[in-house]
Amino acid sequence: MSGVVERKQSGNEISKVVKIIQKGGIVAYPTETFYGLGGNALDERTVTRVFQIKRRPFHKPISILIPGLKWLERLVVDIPPLAQDLIKAYWPGPLTIVFKAKTIIPSILTGFTGKIGIRISSHPLAQKLLQELDLPLTATSANISGHPPPTKVTEIEEKLKSQIEAVLDGGQTKGNLPSTVVDLTISPARIVRPGVINLATSPFSLYFTSYAHRH
Repeated sequence: MSGVVERKQSGNEISKVVKIIQKGGIVAYPTETFYGLGGNALDERTVTRVFQIKRRPFHKPISILIPGLKWLERLVVDIPPLAQDLIKAYWPGPLTIVFKAKTIIPSILTGFTGKIGIRISSHPLAQKLLQELDLPLTATSANISGHPPPTKVTEIEEKLKSQIEAVLDGGQTKGNLPSTVVDLTISPARIVRPGVINLATSPFSLYFTSYAHRH
């Protein structure tokens, strides 16, 4: 890792990390669940590096964080009514919604499925980073595939740290469970990954089938 591990949350440190990302660099940063591995989600070369660093199979999509709702309209084909209701109820927060992706999104990011998982983070440091960056950011956990996702900087593996440009230290994240993932591109909609938000016991439960129950 050529960059410094950033331990402060001042605007100066955020600006340094933003410049790294703008130049094609990859950073680790805190979210409301685990530390994420972040690069410019619209740059195919950067996205490819994220897959390679993480050792993630290319057929497995990577979700993204966006700065705000204006980006959602730029990135997805349509925003169904159920998505609008879920966004009002749970964003910012640990709910990843899968939409049909526009062609602006690199196909490698979607696992060549044409679908993209998106959320707005509720973590204050992630929000500051996204607001200043004003670009979508890859949001896969900052670990080698199959290894435990990190909840603090000291849990990020050295092998991974050595391949990225910086770490934005936001202290301990909540961890425990990942974001809940729902796919709204199919009917009925499906809970692809149970997580922090328990939709199965929510007022929205009747709209979903559960992947966990079907497989």
